[in-house]
Amino acid sequence: MRRDIQPNERAFSSKEVAEEVGIATPTVRKYGQILERNGYEFLKDGDRRIFVQSDIESLVALRDTDKPLDDTAKDIVDQQQERLKETFETDVSLPDTYESLPQDPNQLREVLMVLANELAATREMNLQLTSDMSELKVTVSRLQQDHHAISANVGNAAQKTNAKIERLTNQQKEQYETLLEQEKEKSERLQQEIQYLREDQNKEWRHQNDFNKRLEEAIQRTNSKNVWEVLLSLFRK
Repeated sequence: MRRDIQPNERAFSSKEVAEEVGIATPTVRKYGQILERNGYEFLKDGDRRIFVQSDIESLVALRDTDKPLDDTAKDIVDQQQERLKETFETDVSLPDTYESLPQDPNQLREVLMVLANELAATREMNLQLTSDMSELKVTVSRLQQDHHAISANVGNAAQKTNAKIERLTNQQKEQYETLLEQEKEKSERLQQEIQYLREDQNKEWRHQNDFNKRLEEAIQRTNSKNVWEVLLSLFRK
């Protein structure tokens, strides 16, 4: 059990230690395994190592050593054992608490009442912390539900938007195809009308040519005195 750690001493993660020492995170794990193999004691949360300042100093010593890592690790373990031993001796040398208790029953009763009040306050604080933890769990659960609801709403909104876009696209496509068909029909009708006009014009040209030809032939067959009679005969035909 580590006794050299202060109550409010800062703890570091492997990533923070790597940045502090200037080595890679896998190297931090490697150095930790070497130290533990030689008897070094880390503060742990399950299987995860929790580093304090003295542990960082040990890793720096491994990083900067010129000796084999296991030899340096043994020296570091010896230093840790000495430090833990000094801490233990300091704890044992503290005066016995019971010897400092007052001998007067009234004073002793007052001390016990103070301790009882402190114990009750501690229990009340624990109950409050338990209640706060329960409320926090409920809040987290609600936030998760809200997150799922928001995600579902966003998904539904996206589906509706995509469906609307697809529907509008299909409508525009149908309108375009309808207009295109209408323009095609108009173009065909216009071409037919143009063809009819061309045929009528050709007929008129043929009639005119026939008339001119008959006129020329008639003029050639008659003399100038009978020109008007020939013209009248042509119009009668």
